Amino acid sequence: MNLLDYSGSFGSEYMARMHSRKRGKSKSHKPYVTEPPAWIEMKVKDVEEMVINLYKKGTPMAQIGAILRDQHGVPSVKLICGKKISAIIKESDLLPEYPEDLINLIRRAMNLRNHLSENRKDISSTHGLKRIESKIYRLSAHYRKVGRIPSGWKYSPKTAGVLVR
Repeated sequence: MNLLDYSGSFGSEYMARMHSRKRGKSKSHKPYVTEPPAWIEMKVKDVEEMVINLYKKGTPMAQIGAILRDQHGVPSVKLICGKKISAIIKESDLLPEYPEDLINLIRRAMNLRNHLSENRKDISSTHGLKRIESKIYRLSAHYRKVGRIPSGWKYSPKTAGVLVR
């Protein structure tokens, strides 16, 4: 069976079907808009400075957009600046060596391994660890292909602790 026949794409729908045999989350989608709304008074430079300051304070990239939306009324950083949050951080030379989502998955896998060292018979956690590590393998393969991480990098649970710290 071809993966494209199964879900139509390689998006989050595939991950949901693969791991829970369900159809994923039902949610609304952003409207297709190509230019910022007229009511936005913020300048490009102001938004970029806010993104950099929030990132320097330790806010994850995934939360920066939500903070700007909820507290400052910025509906979309990409509409105002013309580039994504990660591109703004990359231009200011603050981008970490490894992507945040990969590090978060590795951190979750490490926590589960620590739990399983004390609770060896926890079968559901063993299954969860396999799922998390399969996500790590797929995501790292994608980042190797794109060039975001070194081409020879491989995930190994023994050396993962050094990467996360």
